[in-house]
Amino acid sequence: MKVKVKFFAILRERAGTGEITKEIRKGSTVAELWEALQRDYSKLAPVDMRLLYAVNQVYVKADYVLKERDEVVFVPPVSGGS
Repeated sequence: MKVKVKFFAILRERAGTGEITKEIRKGSTVAELWEALQRDYSKLAPVDMRLLYAVNQVYVKADYVLKERDEVVFVPPVSGGS
C-alpha cells in the first residue's frame, strides 16, 4: 500500500525533499515506516531526537497502524530564539 510522507525543518534538509510517496506493507506502523525511511535516506538514520507523528493531521503514537493513502508527517522538535 502507499502512503504520503511529509518532512519539515531539519528532516526535510536531511531527506533532500519535502514530500514523498512510500510503498509499505499492509499493517505497518508509524515506527516501522520511520525505520524504512531511515534505511532509504541515510541522513535520517542519525536523527536522535524525539519526533512527533501526525497521520491525516491528527497526532498519533508510534504504534499507530497505517492505512492506504494516509498522509504521515514527521515533526521534529521546534526550537526558537529568545
